[in-house]
Order: sequence, then C-alpha cells, then structure tokens
Amino acid sequence: MAEILTTDDDRSEVAARWRRTRRDTERLAAPLSVEDQLVQSMPDVSPTKWHLAHTTWFWETFFLKPFAPGHQAASDAYGYLFNSYYEHEGPRHPRSERGMLSRPPLADVMAYRARIDAAMEPLVDRLDDQQARIVELGIAHEEQHQELIVTDIKHVLSKNPTSPAAYPAEPFEAAPEQPMTWTAFEGGVFEFGAGDESFFFDNERPRHRQVVEPFLLGDRPVSNADWIAFVSDGGYDTATLWLADGWAAACQRGWDSPLHWRRIEGVWHEYTLHGQEKLDLSAPVSHVSYYEAAAYAEWSGERLPDERELELAARSFDPEVGRFASPGLSRHPRGLAAPGLRQVYGDVWEWTRSAYGPYPGYRSPPGAIGEYNGKFMSGQMVLKGGSCATPRGHMRPSYRNFFPPDARWQFSGVRLAKDI
Repeated sequence: MAEILTTDDDRSEVAARWRRTRRDTERLAAPLSVEDQLVQSMPDVSPTKWHLAHTTWFWETFFLKPFAPGHQAASDAYGYLFNSYYEHEGPRHPRSERGMLSRPPLADVMAYRARIDAAMEPLVDRLDDQQARIVELGIAHEEQHQELIVTDIKHVLSKNPTSPAAYPAEPFEAAPEQPMTWTAFEGGVFEFGAGDESFFFDNERPRHRQVVEPFLLGDRPVSNADWIAFVSDGGYDTATLWLADGWAAACQRGWDSPLHWRRIEGVWHEYTLHGQEKLDLSAPVSHVSYYEAAAYAEWSGERLPDERELELAARSFDPEVGRFASPGLSRHPRGLAAPGLRQVYGDVWEWTRSAYGPYPGYRSPPGAIGEYNGKFMSGQMVLKGGSCATPRGHMRPSYRNFFPPDARWQFSGVRLAKDI
C-alpha cells in the first residue's frame, strides 16, 4: 500500500506528517462543543467524538500492539466501542448506535489520544520499512476521518432549526457564472492506477492498461445555477429521466432538490458549514446522489464520465500553466475545446458511471488491513477528485472514492462527459 522508504529523510518526513495529522484532527474538532461531538444524525454519520477515538484505536491496534512490546491497552472496552468494521479485530458496537455512547466522556477520549500519541512519539522517529508503511496507511486513514468529521458535523448541525455554523466563515467573493465548455481527448490505450506515488490504497492497483474511446469532458463541474434549471424543468418529477432504483428512492424520501437546499420566500438558500446562506449560483452543486447525477446527465443530453476518463484528465492537467499538457489531448474539430480544465480538484467529489470493483489482478492484502477496501466492492459507485473537505495532500489522480448510489451527505457533485 506504500512504496518502501529507504532513507532517513523519508522516514523523518513520515514522522512529521504523523504529528501534523494528529494535530489537524484535533483542530477540526476544537470549534465544536461537547454536545456537538456526541450527536449522530443518521446511521451513516458518526459523532465527532467517535472519530477522535476510532483514529486513536487504529494506531493502538495496528501499530502499538505489533511494534511496541509490553504495550498495555488503554481500556479493554475501547476495542469493542471504537472498532469500525474490522472482523479480524472482533465484535464491535453497532454503527447506527454510536450516538448513544455518552460514555466514555469526551475528556476521556482526549486523554486516550494523548496517551497513545505519547506511546508512539519515540517510535515514529525510528521506523523500519514495514512500520513506515503502516504509518503511511494510518495517516491516510486519519485524513479520511478528518473529511468525515467535516461532512458528518455538517449533517448533524443541519438538523438544528437555528442553522448554527460549525466553523467561522471566511470572506470570499463569489465567482461569476461561466458557461460550460468542453475539452476533447483522443482515444487510445492508457495506463491507469497508482504508479510512482509514495502512497496508494490497495484498490488503486494493479496498474493496468485500458482502451479509452475519444470523449469530451466538461471543463467545470455542474453549477448550482445549472441545477436550478434542472429543478425548474421538472427534473425531480420526471420518472423517465431516472434509473428505476433512483426514482424509487427519490419518491420514497421526497427528494426535490439537493440535500441542504432550502427555498425561503421564493429564493434558494443552502445550509453550509458557516450556517445558512443564499445559494451561490456559480458554485458547484453539491450533496447530490449518484441517482440524481445520472438523472441530471440524462436531462442534459450528456452522460457521466467513466472513472478512467477522469483519471486521464487529471493526469493530463498541468496546474502550472492552467491547461492540459498530455498528448492525449486534442482540439475538437468544432472548436468546443477549452484552453484548460477549471476546478480539477478540491470542490466536490465527482460521480462517475463506474461501478466500484477490483482492477484486473487485484487481491486483497492479508489480515485486518485487507478489510480496508476490498470487501466493499459491491453495490457502490466510484467518485474521483476530491472536495473542499478533503485534506490537500490526500488527493491524487488514481484515488478511488466510493459510496452507495443513494448517498447524499458527502460533498458529491457532477461533471459531464460526452462521446465524440
């Protein structure tokens, strides 16, 4: 899951990133009250307090127990309370009931973090290759939970009728709305999956070749203004636009707009991490399910991209010059190509039409670590890119996020593609 580290500088950098990661998690939790950190607003959401404890349990279980002889478990109960889905590690508290864990109190969870960090401190500065790979995995794991802390607390606080802010707002100017333009990619045989990255999850390998037909890709995600047109045109009321399971979900759950949208006196607003705000029309639409994304693509006359198309586009983008630099890029004969792809990463996760499954030749790693990705390769769809809640260093072209097609609480959006 990580390349072998061979130099002292490499290991020193891993130790520094471990310390920074642990601090960053606590910074995300710091503005939240004790009461905020206990609430579980739906089964997919976990309380902040549980994230703080689970990420610490991960280090104790997968690093200290095997590599620190004589380590005494902080509590016999923590393995049951804070295991997520690792069958190899024994029984665990039901996911849907994590909000009932008023004990241990938050103060005890923070003391647990401090105790495990103190036990790891002298070890992370003298890692061997095997230990360094586990630390790399643990850092990536905790970064995933940092993102979940943000998305989960947004869902939690959205249920409060006073629309409280999770974090203070930072001043910004809304960008002007820009028309959708298209960039053309030539077809061919390309390699996909993790290559020379210093870290990758097992589901990003093996690297393999795949034929890609020529395609066009929208140079920005679908915006809130675009989505309003879909809503106004009866997009949520037209069964023929929807997949059968999606239409059933939309009807059963009363979907008529993205999650967190609210219509107030005829004006669309959105609940954000900074409280309720008037909808930013130029911002990428967010908190839509795969079903909604597929319906929008059908309504628009286009389609969702394949995950390999988005990976190819991301690998081709040169952020230094703001345009593609890949030989796989061509100008469309009708002049539809844009000078470069705007908003490649960091706004919303982008749904693809690709079902989440193994790459050719994939095998799950042995033991509990092998439960990290492989056992979820059923009934889920791939998302690519990254969102405003994703740690910056966590995003890469080969990254494969995945969620069930009805999931809406993540910062998930849409980018369109079409065949040439």
